[in-house]
Amino acid sequence: MASVSVNDISVRDAMGDERRLNEWAGKVLLIVNVASRCGFTRQYAGLQQLQEAFGPRGFAVLGFPCNDFGAQEPGSLSEIKQFCATTYGANFELFDKVHATGAKTEPYLTLTQVEPAGDVAWNFEKFLVGRDGTVLARFKSNVEPESRELIDAIEAALG
Repeated sequence: MASVSVNDISVRDAMGDERRLNEWAGKVLLIVNVASRCGFTRQYAGLQQLQEAFGPRGFAVLGFPCNDFGAQEPGSLSEIKQFCATTYGANFELFDKVHATGAKTEPYLTLTQVEPAGDVAWNFEKFLVGRDGTVLARFKSNVEPESRELIDAIEAALG
């Protein structure tokens, strides 16, 4: 099966403006569906640590709030950003809310051709995207940002 690039996918930023992921072309991305009232919410701190550690090498965390799983992201985007900044010191890019399940699933969540296959199962699933926009790996919610598995994959993608 041919690789699919995420570079031409359009998303809505925090201001409601449409942006294309190709703005990050040439960078390694970690795309994460996030939620502020989830058992995995503490991962915000680890995601920020990844941003700080690898950002200078051409890496970016892109967070997409999602309220599909247990209604664990009920707030507005401004409330979510405030919570992330004050509670976890997180200042990586957050976008408008997305859907990770059902007919309205965001395109970036359907392009992955890597294991584990199938629908997004919960908050804080992570998609590692290479510099060319190809999804390289997918990590389930229980894979912590500090895990050796994820860090090794990021380092390999950065080269």
